[in-house]
Amino acid sequence: MSYAAYKMMHYPTGIETCGSGFITQSRADFASRIPPITSTDGLDADWPPRRHDLGPIPNLVVTAANVLELYIVRVQEDTSAVTATRDSSARASVEPMRGGLMDGLAGASLELVCHYRLHANVESMAVLAVGGGDGSRGRDSIILAFRDAKISVLEFDDSVHGLRTSSMHCFEGPEWLHLKRGRESFARGPLVKVDPQGRCGGVLVFELQMIILKAAQAGSGLVGDDDALSSGGAVSARIESSYIINLRDLGMKHVKDYIFVHGYIEPVMVILHERELTWAGRVSWKHHTCMISALSISTTMKQHPLIWSAVNLPHDAYKLLAVPSPIGGVLVIGANSIHYHSQSASCALALNNYAVPVDNSQEMPRSSFSVELDAANTTWLLTDVALLSTKTGELLLLNLVYDGRVVQRLDLSKSKASVLTSGITTIGNSLFFLGSRLGDSLLVQFTCGLGGSMLSSGLKEEVGDIEGDSPQVKRLRMSSSDALQDMISGEELSLYASAPNNADSAQKTFSFAVRDSLINVGPLKDFSYGLRMNADANATGLAKQSNYELVCCSGHGKNGALCVLRQSIRPEMITEVELPGCKGIWTVYHKNARGHNADFSKTAADENEYHAYLIISLEARTMVLETADLLTEVTESVDYFVQGRTVAAGNLFGSLLPCTLCGFVSWFIKGNYMIFGVNLYGENSEFSASHLLSSFRRRVVQVFERGARVLDGSFMTQELNFGAPNSESGSGSGSGSESSTVLSVSIADPYVLLCMTDGSIRLLVGDPSTCMISIYTPSSFEILKKSVSACTLYHDKGPEPWLRKTSTDAWLSTGISEAIDGADGAPHDQGDIYCVVCYESGALEIFDVPSFNCVFSADKFMSGKSLLVDSFMQEQAKDVEVTNKSSEEVIGQGRKESSQNMKVVELAMHRWAGQYSRPFLFGILTDGTILCYHAYLYEGVENTSKIDNSVSVQNSGGLSSISASRLRNLRFVRVPLDTYAREETSSESPCQRITIFKNIGGHQGLFLSGSRPAWFMVFRERLRVHPQLCDGSIVAFTVLHNVNCNHGLIYVTSQGILKICQLPSVSSYDNYWPVQKIPLKGTPHQVTYLAEKNLYPLIVSVPVHKSLNQVLSSLVDQEVGHQVENHNLGSDELHQTYTLDEFEVRILEPEKSGGPWQTKATIPMQSSENALTVRVVTLLNTTTKENETLLAIGTGYVQGEDVAARGRVLLFSVGKNTDNPQNLVSEVYSKELKGAISALASLQGHLLIASGPKIILHKWTGTELNGVAFFDAPPLYVVSLNIVKNFILLGDIHKSIYFLSWKEQGAQLSLLAKDFGSLDCFATEFLIDGSTLSLTVSDDQKNIQIFYYAPKMSESWKGQKLLSRAEFHVGAHVTKFLRLQMLSASSDRTGAAPGSDKTNRFALLFGTLDGSIGCIAPLDELTFRRLQSLQRKLVDAVAHVAGLNPKSFRQFRSNGKAHRPGPDSIVDCELLCDYEMLPLEEQLEIANQIGTTRSQILSNLTDLSLGTSFL
Repeated sequence: MSYAAYKMMHYPTGIETCGSGFITQSRADFASRIPPITSTDGLDADWPPRRHDLGPIPNLVVTAANVLELYIVRVQEDTSAVTATRDSSARASVEPMRGGLMDGLAGASLELVCHYRLHANVESMAVLAVGGGDGSRGRDSIILAFRDAKISVLEFDDSVHGLRTSSMHCFEGPEWLHLKRGRESFARGPLVKVDPQGRCGGVLVFELQMIILKAAQAGSGLVGDDDALSSGGAVSARIESSYIINLRDLGMKHVKDYIFVHGYIEPVMVILHERELTWAGRVSWKHHTCMISALSISTTMKQHPLIWSAVNLPHDAYKLLAVPSPIGGVLVIGANSIHYHSQSASCALALNNYAVPVDNSQEMPRSSFSVELDAANTTWLLTDVALLSTKTGELLLLNLVYDGRVVQRLDLSKSKASVLTSGITTIGNSLFFLGSRLGDSLLVQFTCGLGGSMLSSGLKEEVGDIEGDSPQVKRLRMSSSDALQDMISGEELSLYASAPNNADSAQKTFSFAVRDSLINVGPLKDFSYGLRMNADANATGLAKQSNYELVCCSGHGKNGALCVLRQSIRPEMITEVELPGCKGIWTVYHKNARGHNADFSKTAADENEYHAYLIISLEARTMVLETADLLTEVTESVDYFVQGRTVAAGNLFGSLLPCTLCGFVSWFIKGNYMIFGVNLYGENSEFSASHLLSSFRRRVVQVFERGARVLDGSFMTQELNFGAPNSESGSGSGSGSESSTVLSVSIADPYVLLCMTDGSIRLLVGDPSTCMISIYTPSSFEILKKSVSACTLYHDKGPEPWLRKTSTDAWLSTGISEAIDGADGAPHDQGDIYCVVCYESGALEIFDVPSFNCVFSADKFMSGKSLLVDSFMQEQAKDVEVTNKSSEEVIGQGRKESSQNMKVVELAMHRWAGQYSRPFLFGILTDGTILCYHAYLYEGVENTSKIDNSVSVQNSGGLSSISASRLRNLRFVRVPLDTYAREETSSESPCQRITIFKNIGGHQGLFLSGSRPAWFMVFRERLRVHPQLCDGSIVAFTVLHNVNCNHGLIYVTSQGILKICQLPSVSSYDNYWPVQKIPLKGTPHQVTYLAEKNLYPLIVSVPVHKSLNQVLSSLVDQEVGHQVENHNLGSDELHQTYTLDEFEVRILEPEKSGGPWQTKATIPMQSSENALTVRVVTLLNTTTKENETLLAIGTGYVQGEDVAARGRVLLFSVGKNTDNPQNLVSEVYSKELKGAISALASLQGHLLIASGPKIILHKWTGTELNGVAFFDAPPLYVVSLNIVKNFILLGDIHKSIYFLSWKEQGAQLSLLAKDFGSLDCFATEFLIDGSTLSLTVSDDQKNIQIFYYAPKMSESWKGQKLLSRAEFHVGAHVTKFLRLQMLSASSDRTGAAPGSDKTNRFALLFGTLDGSIGCIAPLDELTFRRLQSLQRKLVDAVAHVAGLNPKSFRQFRSNGKAHRPGPDSIVDCELLCDYEMLPLEEQLEIANQIGTTRSQILSNLTDLSLGTSFL
């Protein structure tokens, strides 16, 4: 019996629902924060009406399958030149803002607040407003609905900086069974809508039951408001109670949509429903079947009287849109018409010729162009202008012409073209978000002008628009995001005004600027696994895996693209040299090599300063190289310490002369941006006093085990020895420090922190006026004698130091005004320096430097709690913790020891550039666990007065003065890093593994060296972890920027090879995996890989507009005798255009340099012929007895239901890569068969063809395909064919799977077994675990099932029936499986023979329509039993987001069909990855309860993730 694990590797990216609301801040928070805009420059002065107030900006909430993300929209206002320079220094390494200047905004971007993966797919979402206008102090909540009828309400909790569940409502289970009225399957899940004023919400479940959620009326009275604020900060909207309305009792049968409308005293719900259904054959007679009914909902009386209704709406009406106040009413959107209805008036607009009036007497007003609005998405830009996004990606503007009393008519006008959307939401009054499943989602800014005054402002608007779009052209080279490609082509940039209309002279015109985009790689229809361009042929083991890439068909229509996904980063190598025995490398600056231009306003030049020296530490000596045009060794001619190994090197005094601020001396950190680009270190330049005032006094500091040197370039200016006790360190550290050497170093200009081998700390303090350093031993450490396990310096720099805001009197010291008014126009880049220390006991403390007062402390940092709170602030909670400890110590000796020897071996804390960035804190434990925390600010209401009193009473005044300066509002929240495979623990002395970088190829983050190297990149305040497998273990890493290596990197592998590299620029790293998108301008359907030539044949369909005439004549050509009767069509009808998909097979070649891929050849299909499958097959030529590799294409003709189905099989040979692309592929054979050819495969040199209901095996003679065997199972349409040896697995669209075998001697295909259930297959594949063969299938209900063939078992009906081995609900449509061999993990290698079951083990990589990628990997029984018992524990041990149950999510969904439950033999790694996020004590406790150890569990999880690192 075999067992398996289900593991997600790339989470869903296709956004299905989006919404906006004030979740993390209330509306009132904005009023106090945004300063009045003082427009100074003349351009804005002529243009006052254009610059409207931004107003409060809500959050954006998006969901993609089971992923929920909450974003803050960060807007950069263009207030004055000062902020521009300040921001550019803060964002110097971040890419330029997109979209140019528009309407007073320089840019807007999305910043992640929190990201959750839920144990259910979100069916619909709404934001429950708290009500109370713009001054409201309350916050909105998120309502999520899940199948079948589960509702969760989430609100933002400041204290944990995340979402918490405020209420849960479930209408499933035996007591609610009557709601289903005997039905089992429902076409759609629950649908949530909310009242615009937040008084109630509605959820439509089981298609006819309306659940009314009554909102709690908190904050309605002013007194209550104050109480709420004093007790718990902000109040969010809450649900108080719920009740059910059965719509069937109100005479409604088929509800299509509903909405709450504006402008009524009580909530009013308008429901769109169909009285009696119609169908295509009856539409000419029965076409106006829909109606709307408005119910007034009284939540207190639970009554819902009908107040008005409207009948005779077209049968294709499907969506309602509530018109905002003051107009009110509702828009009914249909495929061919739009109708407006309110209690007093109505009007309509026909969109095309298919719109018919109710009775033919009155004519409907028509729009000026023809459009179909089925599957449109809508939102409001202004109170009378709606934005519609059509199924082709066009944006349309619908204007309600309103005279103050009634809506007179509707006006529709074209605007830009954009991405195909799945949802739109307006964010505030000048932004909207286009969410998409088929392309990248976009954040767009809009601005509205009036056409009446076009003469004055119109000209400027045109100029602004073009300027606004110019940065996109520059950006295109960096990202091939499909959205941008669209914005570039001229036709889509042109801005149409509305159709000119004399009656209404003041037409509104809109201009748009794309501000940000979220990458989407879905829907993944098919993918192929091929070699990368820079693959290393000699690699073995894990390093070999990064030779491969996944080439995926994703997107649809004009958003169609080829996504090249690579799980690991493989840097582009510039050069490599052998360098055995390297322990560390550092690059340092000395002088600015960029000439003499002192440019005060720009900081870009400083960012580009080249490195001067590369310092390489070997085991017993140090090398120094100059990093000019060539790397030349200068070890002999410099005063560096070269006789032993170096511990660290960096720059000091690289700053302006010190400005004192708040009593701290603040500096530039090593290698940060220089402010002036002056070259003062010329050939013989003398230092004068004037130079001194405006110059760099930059020095290099080099620390070795027993001392340090300060160098000016290559000349030593000072040397210190740490061996002998000296006056600064006092008598306390006499004999003890003789033997202690420097273990680790942290540099934050002008301080250098040393951690010694005996666990003590030294600080080297630099004096910038003399450029000398002196040793200082903090006295507080001398007294405590606590042993330090790791420490680091944190430089809190930037325009506004962040940590300072978290101290008690933060609001006094920071404010927007202070940041803007730079005294001299130069940016204020001051900052504070802190020392972060972790003790052997696992406690963490933060001190300010140089006074070493403790400003923050947290016990048990190493246990990895989800929150770190200052323990001073937790005095009351401390007593509770003591009782826990005592009970813990009782539990048994065996377990306690494992946590005893754990300690933090490395710490790092850094805040990357960005105006709103917050610091990250990293800690590495002895077993390789990485703890990552993100700081946030929480102003607890209760901790101002009470705690001060308790502290001063307990500690009799001594500490109460200190507590005033503590960072009492600072908290840290733990960030999950479950994509990271942990380090193999080694017995060697720990080396420093974290290297922080500020600009490598325009990205910022940190690099983690060691045996599992990884890149941690920071995008929108979110960490993206990308492993680097290609070189195995990496011992040293540093950044390098010089003439030949632009913002590159150097690393040394454990084999002793030093490599100078750059980061590949074509990939976008702001995704779960690095991705490169190649736009196709068409829909990709299937891709395959031709390994010999490194080519990718790909089926693409492009929509083509043809007149009906052409379509009909093409049908006549192919069916000779069958003449199409078109005498009843008028001539104008014959010239109407009709959209058809034209198919072709493109053969693409990856670009050597990583640029856009080249189309080497194109194989066009005939008209109305669809290419259905393309495969590379190996056929045995029976005449020459040689194997030939050919490209096989299967097609089908789509000509309507009157014509018998036909298809063609085409064979092509792919020749040498000649310059003439026509010669690349040549057709060697084509044959027409009955039935569409939907799948092809090669079986032992024969070609297996699925043609309609037959499976035919052919042999290849070199010129002819001859049938040798056939099988007539009754499949309707074969979706997939898989072959292993002589076994065939066949998946049918409707009849589940068939398992066949081929016997050469009798030349027969015979059915071994089949699944007797009815299953709509999506994809199939064999799963191989040693000698066990299983059959895997995915279906339309988002499940995966694993079957096996066991003819000896009685329940298999003598072998006719396939038996179920496992079943699992994935929650996404799996479209393709790929079988890949697993790596044998470290624990397996011992004692496993080369051909044993442990090595012959394959996992299935799969792609889904949501853009997620995962795998099903076989497990041995022992591991499975261990992980399964852990999984059962975690169901209860972990607090699940939104209160969802992971066990019920993973149960097989049969949608009402009879299904016998199969065994539960798949473990869910989505749930298991929560184990590492638990605190250490809980991890040990759970492991003990299931009878195993923590290290055993973690080693199993690590082996699984390494075994499946395929890319």
